[in-house]
Amino acid sequence: MNERDTEMILSQLQCAGYELTNNEKMADVVILNTCSVREQAEIKAIGKSGHLARRKHTNPNFKIGIVGCMAEHLGEKLFKLNGAIDFVVGPKRLHELANVIEDTGHSLRIGEPEKQQVAHDFNRKLEKKKCTAFLSIMHGCNMRCSYCIVPRTRGNEQYRPMEDIVEEAKFLTKNGIKEITLLGQIVNNYGGRLMPTVDGKTPFVQLLESLNALPGIKRIRYMSPHPRFFSDDLILVHKNLSKLCSSVHLPIQSGSNRILAAMRRSYTREKILEIIKKLRDAVPNVGISTDIIVGYPSETEKDFEETVSLFDAIKFNMAFVFKYSPREGTKSAELLDDVEETIKEHRNKILLQRVQETSMHYHQQFLGKTVEVLIEGRARRGANTMFGWTTNHCKVLFEASENDIGKIVPVRIDSFATTILSGTIVQNAQTETALS
Repeated sequence: MNERDTEMILSQLQCAGYELTNNEKMADVVILNTCSVREQAEIKAIGKSGHLARRKHTNPNFKIGIVGCMAEHLGEKLFKLNGAIDFVVGPKRLHELANVIEDTGHSLRIGEPEKQQVAHDFNRKLEKKKCTAFLSIMHGCNMRCSYCIVPRTRGNEQYRPMEDIVEEAKFLTKNGIKEITLLGQIVNNYGGRLMPTVDGKTPFVQLLESLNALPGIKRIRYMSPHPRFFSDDLILVHKNLSKLCSSVHLPIQSGSNRILAAMRRSYTREKILEIIKKLRDAVPNVGISTDIIVGYPSETEKDFEETVSLFDAIKFNMAFVFKYSPREGTKSAELLDDVEETIKEHRNKILLQRVQETSMHYHQQFLGKTVEVLIEGRARRGANTMFGWTTNHCKVLFEASENDIGKIVPVRIDSFATTILSGTIVQNAQTETALS
């Protein structure tokens, strides 16, 4: 979501006459686009703004801005934390950023016009040689998970009209985009109760079908869904839509029903197992990843063991594991943060070890197989090494040319590691589509 917001910021400022520089020391304005989901992210952003403040001594016209969820969360406090900050703009006011930069003195823009931001999503410029893009279909969140600050920073759910989303997708494909990722805080609740279910299909599934029909799109992804809204019609289209990628990021947060209830997650571990079974029955080699929080207030060893047992039962091929930290303004911040840091760290390491093992096992099945890979760009290492992804979201390295960016090619997998596959492009190969 923040990457998508950054694209919107860049497009807006380029239209206003600004030029992007990769050299921070050459910049007249530096904007920190922030996240407030975890405390550590805010700490890093504040530290970075302090480092940037030193440039004010040599260039008084240099401007520093903080935007995004941290701006909405802390607001006026940011000016007190660092007097060198010039402007603070929340997610709902990002469309005003070009004007804000021209303001003199401290400028604070937070709160209010949620619907206005949705209307400004279609303005964008695309980088050259870019073949994938994020496409926001909604903003905000109506859920009130006890630990989550997103509803406070991004507001209630606002849905873009389906026809606007389809038009933007057409614009993207005309500009070389082959793969789109639909974004929403709870993406599979698109439309909520404001849009009708038609022929047993929820609004999100209707949207997926509309996008699947566009000739220029080769692949469709989405993130992040909520288990509560993971309906049977969504599982069915994973089997039936040719362009919908066989990967799902399903944040489960905990394997303990007691902790899930305390988190206000509105589902059980049994529901998670049911969804996963149906997904794997529909798409046997679907890639499934997740988010987990360890050390939520009152989490006992038994609660954690239930999370581990769920991990072992599902065998996620990837997971983001976080140590709980209270966020001001959330319900859980009112609770005693009573799980010791050493225990959080220990539980975090256990789950990360589990993920490494299951990821290696998942990647092993590709060895010697030929899979379809969308070439996205140059890898960080290796003169002719490019990278791309399979539809079930495995990253693959191989030799190719920059001229091949945007092509879907058959790659024979020669080796694997915890987070990556390596292989060789095979000409005129028969791909193992079930494993691609």
